[in-house]
Amino acid sequence: MSHGHDHDGMDPGSMSDGGMHMSPSDMMMHTSFYWGKDAIILFSGWPNGSLGMYILAFFCVFLLAAAIEILSVSPAAKTGSDNPTEGALIQTCVYAVRVGFAYMVMLAVMSFNLGIFIAAVAGHTAGFFLVKVRALAIASQNDTAPKV
Repeated sequence: MSHGHDHDGMDPGSMSDGGMHMSPSDMMMHTSFYWGKDAIILFSGWPNGSLGMYILAFFCVFLLAAAIEILSVSPAAKTGSDNPTEGALIQTCVYAVRVGFAYMVMLAVMSFNLGIFIAAVAGHTAGFFLVKVRALAIASQNDTAPKV
């Protein structure tokens, strides 16, 4: 009786590469955080164990996460506009892009690579910081502007 654990054709030694470079299809799916450049992030075969491509993936996740925070602050639709549908459509498109970026960052973090997780958190933090600095600068500028 197999109890649903049938592993026909599975070679227990196939999970190890014996010191040779593993192809992305041979890589093990991690279920806990790990550190290293050997990860699959967003696309099969990327970054493919290359340090340069891993660094590129790190910065891509960082920039996506920062963009999510920056896009989360959209100016209010202008009232009295000739076409309110146009303003709503623009805000809807920005929202769709932001949600798409958020799902991409979520999927990248699901690689369980600690460096990618750090890139996502750092990107969200940097984006939040930029949004708040801009908001405080505008508020400060409005407070110091001469009242007429």
